[in-house]
Amino acid sequence: MTTADPNIAQELADKAYRLAYEYEQKYGSCPQCVLAAVQDVLGIGDDATFKASYALAGGGCLSSHGTCGALAGGMLAISAKYGRERENFGAGTYSTAFKVAKELQDKFVTEFGSPICAGVQTGLFGRSYNLWDRKDYQAFEEAGGHRDKCPVVAGKVALWTVQVILNAEEKARKRANS
Repeated sequence: MTTADPNIAQELADKAYRLAYEYEQKYGSCPQCVLAAVQDVLGIGDDATFKASYALAGGGCLSSHGTCGALAGGMLAISAKYGRERENFGAGTYSTAFKVAKELQDKFVTEFGSPICAGVQTGLFGRSYNLWDRKDYQAFEEAGGHRDKCPVVAGKVALWTVQVILNAEEKARKRANS
């Protein structure tokens, strides 16, 4: 989907924010929430990608040690749009997917200070949580984990993902018309 109208682009990005925020509050699994919002707004991705993203939540298997699941979900959406096809498996180039995903990651790190889940948690909560420990998980929830903290992260990533994809589409459209 491309749109030259900046108002429509902003409406789509805002809708992605709202959807991802609501999904994260209701269902959890930040990568799935971001993917679902982007899919609902731009029609990017499929059920296999959505399903495959599940274990990426909470920094990967709820460990908090890896990439924030919301960021991973945004990068998956970008790769679903621009990633290398299996038929081109042997071709290694710096594709649009890397450029657009790097733009998303840069926005994320500027906002949250780290691409790592534990770093994001520390910035939001003042500490990170062991999501495998029942008491620590309860403390995470009581501090706003799925009430407002992680929903904001998922919402922002969905918003930015839509923005960077629409910006890339607009640049491609301009190149094609020049």
